[in-house]
Amino acid sequence: MDANVTEMDDDWTFLKGMGMEPGWITTVLLVPCAVVLAAGLLHVYSLVSGLLSKSPVRNKVLLLSDALSTLGNECATIFHKGGARLILCGKSWEKLQELSDKLLDASDPSLTFPPKMVLLDFGDMESLPEAISEILECYGYLDMLILNSSMKLKAPAHTLSLELDKLLMDNNYFGPVTLTKGVLPSMMSRRSGHLLLVNSIQAKLAVPFRTSYAASKHAVQAFFDCLRSEVEELGVSVSTINVTFINSHAPSGKQNNTTAKSFWSDLYTKKPPGFSTREAASEVAKTLSNKRREVLMAPSLPKVAIYARSFFPNFFFAVMAAGVKDGTNTKM
Repeated sequence: MDANVTEMDDDWTFLKGMGMEPGWITTVLLVPCAVVLAAGLLHVYSLVSGLLSKSPVRNKVLLLSDALSTLGNECATIFHKGGARLILCGKSWEKLQELSDKLLDASDPSLTFPPKMVLLDFGDMESLPEAISEILECYGYLDMLILNSSMKLKAPAHTLSLELDKLLMDNNYFGPVTLTKGVLPSMMSRRSGHLLLVNSIQAKLAVPFRTSYAASKHAVQAFFDCLRSEVEELGVSVSTINVTFINSHAPSGKQNNTTAKSFWSDLYTKKPPGFSTREAASEVAKTLSNKRREVLMAPSLPKVAIYARSFFPNFFFAVMAAGVKDGTNTKM
């Protein structure tokens, strides 16, 4: 004990001999300790955050409005493994049952919950009140609502009937809005919930031959943009993901290449258009975790087009019109 005290006195004397004041000596000794402590706390925080972010849906009641689509299937697989209490919706009971069986066969029953199923068809608006009642009866509430249903259409405006326009609006606007309004009161009363709309980039960028489709996407985008401001103070989050194109045939996982590829060969390799189903599903899971308000999944060119539409509208309209003329001339 006396030897340790003598060593400390010698160190203190040495520092004083270097011309350092007692206050500075204390600072010099404490700063490294503070840095080490801060680094340790930061490391612990990152570990805890990482563990929490891996499964933002655990024990959460989560509904997929179209679990039978390629994106819905991928999301159902990810969220079921993550421990979510899934409510699978779709137009076919047989296909929903097949999906549920597949999820149960590939999971540990001690770590997951059996999915519940509800028939849901946005094209049949009269059936929605009953479907919403069934949804709320499953658990009594929803934590997360993922609206990934969509009806696509490409045609010249003058060839589309009013009936087809109405069907498109039912599937892409009135259906999602009706379901949202049906479950929103329970979220507001619990002051908790997350609404996530998977939308098209054409909600922000209208191109030729997509008149009714783009109109429906603009409408539903505007609804959720307005709703976000209304319910944010009530603890309900609203997110939108605008994606250019989900390519179900694009490679979705890391490929195991037996031969090493050079940087240049990888740079000039032609990639399939759009995003893979797994990339889109991963973005959905990420957005549920970070609650980002708006996500744009698009390559550089569509992003530039969106900015051009906002800041140089005349130039943008001229380019769009030129594209239509070129297409017409090519067909002739």
